[in-house]
Amino acid sequence: MKQIIDFVPLLLFFIVYKLEPQTFEIWDMSFSIGGIFSATAVLIASSVIVYTAFFIRQRRLEKSQWLTLAACVLFGGLTLALHSETILKWKAPVLNWLFALAFAGSHFVGDRPLIQRMMGHAIQLTPAQWAQLSIAWILFFLVCGFANLFVAFVYPAIWVDFKVFGSLGLTLLFMAGQAVYLVRHMQPEPEQS
Repeated sequence: MKQIIDFVPLLLFFIVYKLEPQTFEIWDMSFSIGGIFSATAVLIASSVIVYTAFFIRQRRLEKSQWLTLAACVLFGGLTLALHSETILKWKAPVLNWLFALAFAGSHFVGDRPLIQRMMGHAIQLTPAQWAQLSIAWILFFLVCGFANLFVAFVYPAIWVDFKVFGSLGLTLLFMAGQAVYLVRHMQPEPEQS
């Protein structure tokens, strides 16, 4: 459920981006909705609301959630302040590459790869299998980062569609591949008498 709620800001961003731009007035102030800049404002606001609610409910956020929120506020804020959508286009690649760096760095810092720290309580794999799984995650985040960058600057007309649906599709495809790998390498639990 938590992973679905993580997508709420992105979904709201997509909806507002796709709206036909309109301007309306409230108390002698003019507001625009629709297009990249109002969608970015909605992305920032909804991310802050969602992650604040997570924080209040759980008394903490995961490191990946902190990183996602910080990237959203930083890149989104700069996009609005400088009125440049190019800055927002760099958010997904940079965030994916930071995740790849974290997974790669965990091979050199600490006693276990990051993926083993995340999933080790649920499944048992050999150290070599954990390393293979970690490398798969590193490659996944690198590919996602480059795919987002490529689409954002080579095919800007479909960038937002790819950001929402293409990235989600890549993630689901990767998770399916990971499930196949895990099922193949999981060791059966001993039978209890």
